[in-house]
Amino acid sequence: MRSITQKLVDLLDVQQLDDGLFQGQNTRLFGSHLVGGQLVAQALIAASKTTNRPAHSLHAYFIRSGRTDIPILYKVENLRDGKSFSTRQVHAWQNGHIIFSAMVSFANIEEGLENQIEPPLYPSPDELIPEQQLKQMIYEDVPEPARAIFMRQFFINIHPVQPFNPFKPIKLDTNYAEYFQTFETIPTQQDTPMMHQAIAAYYSDYNLLTVSLRPHGVSYANGGVRSASLDHSIYFHTDFRVDEWLLYDMNATVSSQSRGLNFGRMWQDGRLVCSVNQESLMRLKQ
Repeated sequence: MRSITQKLVDLLDVQQLDDGLFQGQNTRLFGSHLVGGQLVAQALIAASKTTNRPAHSLHAYFIRSGRTDIPILYKVENLRDGKSFSTRQVHAWQNGHIIFSAMVSFANIEEGLENQIEPPLYPSPDELIPEQQLKQMIYEDVPEPARAIFMRQFFINIHPVQPFNPFKPIKLDTNYAEYFQTFETIPTQQDTPMMHQAIAAYYSDYNLLTVSLRPHGVSYANGGVRSASLDHSIYFHTDFRVDEWLLYDMNATVSSQSRGLNFGRMWQDGRLVCSVNQESLMRLKQ
């Protein structure tokens, strides 16, 4: 039987059909809803397979809702291969429509000026309760029709720093953090920089939009608000491993006109390895 990590790697590792043409599979992790992070990660893998340079940034828009019952077609266009940078445009298609679009830039590894802000101080992941155990603790608050989906094990091991109950939301500040890593070591044959980047990108969308909801005391889970990722950007500053603990520190700066602006930083061993920006929909239901 495949491990949880092997299933994740197989999900993200798109298959090449032709020059610049790739196919991605789906999993019904959260019912019929296609996880936005999956689109980001699969698009990154598809674009990465057209160059030997690591990615340094990705900028994407979620255009239409995706479905989990049909494969996704990724078309990669080579816009430029320069001496230092390579640029790719990726469109994801389902049912004859573009559902997602991304620009991905790749760069040679260089030596240069180095500086970063100080890392945040939180308890270590070993001092925190795993997400799956926290789900068990609030099981009675979950509506019965939603229990099977909510209790399903996610592909990534997560230890929240500030646990919250999405079924009993209260007003909180916008700062939120989680530690994460894969459950097992990345399989040797797929242990590449692009796979580590893709898994970080996949996870980067998982809870990011919730931070702009926190000060309003509303939640995606209790039906009071319609929420979705609208766009997503991620910057890769240096190399890292997703099968070792990373800290994802998140916050939101503003909510306005039914949209929230969310930010995230990923840290490993005191190094800032990734930065993430996202605008999300947060429309109150009548």
